[in-house]
Amino acid sequence: MLSTLSRKMLMCLTGLFLSFFLLIHFLGNLQLFLPPEQAHLQFNAYSHFLSGNILIKMVSYVLYASIILHAVDGLLITLKNKKSGGHYQSENRGRASKWYSRNMGILGTLILIFLVIHFQNFWYVYKFGNPPLDANGNKDLYILVVTVFKEWWYVIIYVLSMAALCYHLIHGIHSAARTLGLFHPKFVKWFKTAGIVYSVIISIGFALMPVYVFFTAH
Repeated sequence: MLSTLSRKMLMCLTGLFLSFFLLIHFLGNLQLFLPPEQAHLQFNAYSHFLSGNILIKMVSYVLYASIILHAVDGLLITLKNKKSGGHYQSENRGRASKWYSRNMGILGTLILIFLVIHFQNFWYVYKFGNPPLDANGNKDLYILVVTVFKEWWYVIIYVLSMAALCYHLIHGIHSAARTLGLFHPKFVKWFKTAGIVYSVIISIGFALMPVYVFFTAH
């Protein structure tokens, strides 16, 4: 069995990897903000490049493993803290903890539910379903994205999930700094500020994507 410190370290490392992946995923998806016709061409070229790249496939397996490990580890930590009568993070050093710090388990669960829906709508359909095809008979991921983002209920779920992600990231990055031993006056303020800026930009950026497509794509 892993010790509490080992669990926190595993949570930290998988969380940092997922945060890095979010950034890469975010940068790639920025193409959705291009004019529809240009976005159609570039986004599909981008998706075809990724799907045929061996290195990307290897990274994707690390991604799946990280999501599972992060979720399971978070669940075990939450259950242990519930059992002991504590919160998700107990080292508040006498300060009142933020509400999102006390409810990381709930936020994580909401994000996991969103990921299941997200994977089912995009990854599963693209890999194993019947995605739309372009004029050359290739899988048309852009049209698939537009089709899903044209559903108002999915846009609402997406935006709300990004709000949960924002708070999850803010606490997670701050907690990672502690776990890595960077809880020092010289570093903690910088990490906290950088974490908040990163979390807000990533979350708002992702949340705007379905909204933009909903109102602009044909």
